[in-house]
This record gives sequence, C-alpha cells and structure tokens, in this order.
Amino acid sequence: MRVLLYGSELSAATAAAALAWVGHQVQWLPHADAPWSSLSKVDWLSSEPQLMTHLEQGMAEGTLQVIEQLHDVTLPEVIWLALSPAQRRSASTLLEDPLFTDQHGIVLINNSTFPVGETERLQALMGTQHISVALPDTLEEGRAWESFTRPTRRLLGCDDAVGEQVTRELLRAFNRRSEVFQCMPRRAAELTKLAINGMLATRISYMNEIAGLADTLAVDVEHVRQGMGADSRIGFEYLYPGCGFGGPNFSRDLMRLADVQLQSGRHSALLEQVMDINEQKKETLFRKLWAHFGGQMSGKTVAIWGAAFKPGTARIDHAPVLPLLEALWAQGVKVQLHDPAAVPALHALVGQRDDLQTFIHDPYQACEGADVLMLVTEWKTYWNPDWHRLGSLLSAKLVLDGRNIYDPEFVASCGLMYRGIGRRADPKTL
Repeated sequence: MRVLLYGSELSAATAAAALAWVGHQVQWLPHADAPWSSLSKVDWLSSEPQLMTHLEQGMAEGTLQVIEQLHDVTLPEVIWLALSPAQRRSASTLLEDPLFTDQHGIVLINNSTFPVGETERLQALMGTQHISVALPDTLEEGRAWESFTRPTRRLLGCDDAVGEQVTRELLRAFNRRSEVFQCMPRRAAELTKLAINGMLATRISYMNEIAGLADTLAVDVEHVRQGMGADSRIGFEYLYPGCGFGGPNFSRDLMRLADVQLQSGRHSALLEQVMDINEQKKETLFRKLWAHFGGQMSGKTVAIWGAAFKPGTARIDHAPVLPLLEALWAQGVKVQLHDPAAVPALHALVGQRDDLQTFIHDPYQACEGADVLMLVTEWKTYWNPDWHRLGSLLSAKLVLDGRNIYDPEFVASCGLMYRGIGRRADPKTL
C-alpha cells in the first residue's frame, strides 16, 4: 500500500520502519518541530534496539522515503497520523489540504493520543468520501520495534467494514502468530487506551501508598506485595512500589484522561490523587536522605544510578530523577550520576553544572568519593553490584533503593545500611 506517515513521535518512526520493512511504500513526513535532520540525531531514537537499522534499510531499499514538504507527496491510500497531543492543529491543517479533500477512498489511521472523538472530527475535515479508524499507540519505550512487529494486542476503533479491512491488510504481517486486534467503535478505542494507562497508574500509586504505610508500621512491604499478588483477583503486574513513574506517553495519557473527565463535566478525584501520589513519591529518596543526615546535607556527595524514566530508553521526560536533582542541589549537595543512555538528554535539559558530574561507562566511577548511593532507574547493569567494593567507596555506607531491586538482608550483611521503598532488613536474620 501507499502510506503517508505524518509525525515525529517514536510511534511514527517505528511505524515508518516496520511498514516499509514488509513492503509497503511509505512516505514519511516528520513534523516541522522535529525534521529528520534533527530527529535522526536524538538519543532516544538511536537507542531503540533495531529501529535505526530498519529505518536506514528502508531508505536504502526505496520502500521508505523521508520527505520535507507536503507537495512532495504521492497520493496515498492510507494516511497514518502519529502526532503528540500538542500537534492536533497540524493534523487538521494536513487533512484540510486539497490534495486529500479532492480525492476519494483514503483511509485515515489515527495513531495519536488525541481527545476522545478526535478521529471522527478529523475525518469530517477530509469529507465523507474518506474513512477513518482509531489505532491508539501501544508501543513500549525501549522495545518499540518488538512491540510493533510482535504485538500482543492492538486496539482498533472502526465503525465500518472497509476501515477494518484496510487496517488489517496494512498490518497483516504483524498479525500472523495470533489474533491481536480488539475491534470496537472509534471513541471506545480512544477511551480504552487512556483507561488502561489510568488503571496501571492507579495500581502503581496504590502500591506506593501501601509501601509508605508499611514504612510507618515497620513492615516489610515485600511480604504484603507477595500476599496481594498471590490473590488471583489482583495478580503481580504493576504491583511494584518505587520512587515514581515518568515517561512522555504515560504522563500525557493521564493528563489526557483527566481532561476528558473535565470536558465531560465529571470531576475525577481518583485521577488527581493518583497523579499527586506519584509526584510525592518522586521526593521519597530525598526525604529518606534528609532523615538520615538530620537535614544536614550541605557539602555531601550523592551518587545516583539511573536517570532515564525506565530502563532501555534514553528519555527523561517526567523522570523521577528530575525533582530529585532539584531538591539535592537546593540543599548544596553535589551529584555524581551514572546512566548508560540518558546522560545527553539530562545535559540538554539542565546544562553543565559544577554540582553535577556524569558517567556513562563504569557505574562505580559515580560512587568514588560519594557518601551515599541512590538507585533511581533499574538498569540491568545495576542489579548485582560488588557490595564490598561499594562499601569501600561510600563514606556513609548508605544505599537508597528507589526500585526495591536489592535484598535488604544481603546488603546489610555486606556492611551497608539499606533503605528501600517500604523495605527493611530483618535484624533477627543478620
């Protein structure tokens, strides 16, 4: 099929590479805010496994063409929109172009996270001679290629058989292992995407609240988590307490769901609480550090492992490390930070600072001369450190585990103090 793909989001780059890979003729028009000349150099794109390789392959083979202006477009059979919520007006401008409104039978696939009902509105701009479907973005940062080409599910919002047929044909190569489409009306698909992330965020925030209560009651939250997860009505997914979640899509979807509630005349106290709890949890490690030193933190040096909002990505959008850094710097703390991928993004945001030293290769370099280690992002390289080496490097011998990936009793047996999110070592076993 001839596909025009519009946008500069990760979902746009992934769809462009994957559709061209299986033989579709793809013209990719990146958004003017991030043209290919700049997009091709960003770390979050180049760090995605396999993605740049397939983009370059598609361009070399001629199935993928990156264009800069709309007048370079060959009339498509499918228009695929993958834009950020702030770029809604750009979608309208594109679809109102006479190149499309004067034609018949184009299928619009809306892969953007726009307000509920936006897919219908965009089709109306093109005219009734065209068809639209909602295909909400369900990519996972850090494994975008795999989640697009080997999906476990796709939400497909369509109100006619032709739209469903064309979308299924377009993505047929990625639907052979098992049936992955969940078909429903367009508005239902748009709301379902937001509702899923709202539910996941609620589980995380609820577990974080329980972890805070466990801390207060001198209970190891791991026992509670295991007991809750063993209940078949609950399960273990997204039941891990931590120092807060981030990321561009997750955070935007929560805000979008809250906006949908307000615009429909319904106030969501639950969503407000979920977002408030998450922001508060981003301060958890700082509060533990403050308590340990009795507020006397000026002149201290803190080692931080991890800046990305999750392992496998170079992005720091809404990442817990950002408010943590601001709080530490406000108290006169020097930070030595290691992250294998997100250091360039961090410097792009905060610049070069005398109170920030960064490392991308050896995590132990960040600990040299430090008082304390904070684990913020659970990259696999951090899971099994040399505890005796850390004990010799950290003057205060304190480890603050923001992701609960370490065994408190084992860490304590190595001569270090451990503080997690609702976790503690049992003194009877030491």
